[in-house]
Amino acid sequence: MCEDDHGIARRALFVTGAATALTLGTVSFSNGPAAEAADNQETKTVRGTLPTGSPDFVYLPVDVPEGVREIKVSYTYDRPSVPAGTQGNALDIGVFDERGTELGGKGFRGWSGGARTEFFVRADDATPGYIPGPVRAGTWHIALGPYTVAPQGLTYEVTITLTYGAQGRTPAPVYPPNRAKGRGRAWYRGDCHMHSWYSDGRRTPEEIAALARAAGLDFINTSDHNTHSSHAHWADQAGDDLLIMLGEEVTTRNGHVLALGTDPGTFVDWRYRAGDNRWARFARDIRRAGGLVVPAHPHATCIGCGWKFGFGEADALEVWNGPYTPDDEVTLAEWDNTLVAAVQEGHGRWLPAMGNSDAHRDPDAIGTPQTVVLADDLTREAVQEGIRAGRSYVAESKNVSLTFTAVGGRGEHAGIGERLRVDRDTPVTVRLEARGVPRCSVRFVTDQGVLFTSDPLPVTGSGTVEWHTTPQYAAYVRAELRHEAAVGPLPGVLAAFTNPIFLGRA
Repeated sequence: MCEDDHGIARRALFVTGAATALTLGTVSFSNGPAAEAADNQETKTVRGTLPTGSPDFVYLPVDVPEGVREIKVSYTYDRPSVPAGTQGNALDIGVFDERGTELGGKGFRGWSGGARTEFFVRADDATPGYIPGPVRAGTWHIALGPYTVAPQGLTYEVTITLTYGAQGRTPAPVYPPNRAKGRGRAWYRGDCHMHSWYSDGRRTPEEIAALARAAGLDFINTSDHNTHSSHAHWADQAGDDLLIMLGEEVTTRNGHVLALGTDPGTFVDWRYRAGDNRWARFARDIRRAGGLVVPAHPHATCIGCGWKFGFGEADALEVWNGPYTPDDEVTLAEWDNTLVAAVQEGHGRWLPAMGNSDAHRDPDAIGTPQTVVLADDLTREAVQEGIRAGRSYVAESKNVSLTFTAVGGRGEHAGIGERLRVDRDTPVTVRLEARGVPRCSVRFVTDQGVLFTSDPLPVTGSGTVEWHTTPQYAAYVRAELRHEAAVGPLPGVLAAFTNPIFLGRA
């Protein structure tokens, strides 16, 4: 046992590789002044050191007496110098109320990760990232997440202040509607991955909505890290011209996943690793809440960002994340491999692709890239169905528009995400019409690889490209539009790409 400055016992635990947890000794306050004695406060500070190899989560229990109207927590930790290539200290924070820390339970009251050094929770208000509501008596838990720990260890200090007095009224949440005006069955543009000041972003919902409209978007999806606290703050920004869906970026230590378009107020837990065999449960929870499961930036190089859970539970895959970079190129190739596997296995299930901005702050551009979805209307359910069916393409901006079709010898017709059901030796004409892509080359990619590359389109950015094949030669075909490569054989940065059209009866 070791003790902090107040003699609070800490149970030592050293575990690596799994989402284990350490519970520290309890911080106890007096029974507190009478509730009428408004704004009387008590403060206690806890100090300690976490070694390398610490559990993913460290819980600090706090006994909250009757009569508390506000809990405020602030924290600091040391950031020692470390050699190049060695991880320094990073400590996240959140809180669970008296209902406990059970995985997927009801006790979650907020998370700010490493974005804030302090937070408060009251009945009538809370720091962005946290959930307003009654401060009930019982054992609350401050959740510390040692994301990385330097070789010297991580020394922290947590200060808890309880303010006594009568509690305010918790506002009834108001959520954005599930539909906007729309244009009937049409192509709608959206960005389903972005962050506001309710997690580690720097933009308000109002600022994000304005940028979304400027980017030509018809729909967005909120996706703050590990919290649903923003859900009740978007209603004023929705309108006939902008559908706002609600969600979360579930940020585990083994990768991130978008809960896309869940029911308002849905919280999805993140406190597990791939080896814990709990992911399938939470993927099912996302779908039960009306959402889609979309692994995000699976090959991103940030710590903990690489996706380790496999794609068996995925409804779609975020292939293009923000400005196009080499990790997106790797994801594009991996996604194409899943299409080849679907053809070879013959089960008919394939994984649609999408692209999103992951915008956090200036100069991150909302709508770069954006997913353009063929949906029956501008509603949550219709947009989700279009994404799930793969009736979509990804474009670098609102300036890019594509029409991509395959036509058989007798006029049979299929579009993006569909199957052209013709015999294996039937001649097929693949046709791409593009606008807003000056000097871009068109590549037609199949299960056999890249089988056609066009000359660059004119500087006007508009053009039509045709290619002839058969289902025997190409089981699917998808289009990539790429800017002129700067060097030699490099394929060039993507301007747009489509989901596939499948060819043949199988």
